[in-house]
Amino acid sequence: MKSKLGCSLVLFLFATSAFAQSISFSKTHDADINFTENKAYSKDLGYGFDFNSDSQVNFEKQGFVADTSVYFSVQLPEGNYQIDVVLGGKNPSETTLKAESRRLMLAQEKVEANQTKTIRFNVHLHHQEIVNTSAKVNLKSRELGDLDWDQKLTLEFLGNPAVQKITITPADDLTTIFLAGDSTVTNQDLEPWASWGQMLPLYVNQQAVVANYAASGASLSSFKARKRLEKILSLLKKNDYLIIEFGHNDEKIKGEGNGAYGLYTNLLTEFIETARAKGGIPILATPTQRRAFKNGKLQPTHGDFHDAMRKVAEKMEVPLIDLTVATTKMYESWGEEISRKAFVQYPANTFPGQTEKLEDNTHFSNFGANEICLAFIQETIQKNVSLQDCFKTKLPEYDPKKPNQLSSWTIPRSPRFESIKPYGN
Repeated sequence: MKSKLGCSLVLFLFATSAFAQSISFSKTHDADINFTENKAYSKDLGYGFDFNSDSQVNFEKQGFVADTSVYFSVQLPEGNYQIDVVLGGKNPSETTLKAESRRLMLAQEKVEANQTKTIRFNVHLHHQEIVNTSAKVNLKSRELGDLDWDQKLTLEFLGNPAVQKITITPADDLTTIFLAGDSTVTNQDLEPWASWGQMLPLYVNQQAVVANYAASGASLSSFKARKRLEKILSLLKKNDYLIIEFGHNDEKIKGEGNGAYGLYTNLLTEFIETARAKGGIPILATPTQRRAFKNGKLQPTHGDFHDAMRKVAEKMEVPLIDLTVATTKMYESWGEEISRKAFVQYPANTFPGQTEKLEDNTHFSNFGANEICLAFIQETIQKNVSLQDCFKTKLPEYDPKKPNQLSSWTIPRSPRFESIKPYGN
């Protein structure tokens, strides 16, 4: 095994080299870092098993195996990275892989005994600092501990994973899909909360990467004030995409000059113009519907904001993905009771330490978030929006009038949990 000094030098090269750097968990593979012991992550070492999961890992000749969630972290600079993971062991395995704040990258990949399979995906890492300025993204207090905003890459292996090797390569030539939005879009760091934005990486091809800058509780004005738009614009390249979905929190801003046809319309226009000025391609997504049934019929909850975004899209000639209409069809198709499964609605004691029931009609379960993501992708393809070139081929068609049932969702949950609901409603 390389010395700590040698490993630190390799990690330093991530910042200066375009060459791949590899970490092997196998006694037969050679790599830049040979890691075949249960070492916990530390800043001094620069990599290791995180969140006390080192005790869950067993090493075999081919690599490490586990029968529960395992986190592995590596210090890395901000940027886009191509990740190659070699899976397989002496016994059959099934691996689900999430990156950072539970971004879904790989779903229940099976590998037969004594076989190997290499999977590849792309990850965007971002830090608070805004390049070439003294400014930083102004995070809320609850975001400070989120994996999306720390100084490392964290990969979570779930199921019964068998992992042989990880190779990390800087990837500056990817098309970046930036997301600007609220709690229905952001990468929710902890279970059981989820958003459609953190499901999107599963469906993106190897030429693109998702950079999710959405934030719980955000409106267009607070997103700009906290310098999230400035951060996106500092990274956005020609022909990158900016998907904009707001409304839930903008509706709460009262007073003269605000409202759907005031501040909301003006800021949507500004976001579009500034993205275009950098050569980016803006796309508008109307806000997801809240689950608000009355006498068995779903009630609209966004007032004029849905119509206002449609009018901005028409005026500015921007593609519009109508998630308000799509989610309305989904909830009505499920009905008042079954639609609960798409939201964070769980009886007490479903999760460790959860003594009270969770009943939220705005924020999604993992199942619901994935359904909305599928609806977003389907409408993008149906409307022939150029973003479809960033999706994997041969994705199944999705009809919001015929949504899936909860039984179709078998992705394992992550162990990190909190009962406090995200900002916003």
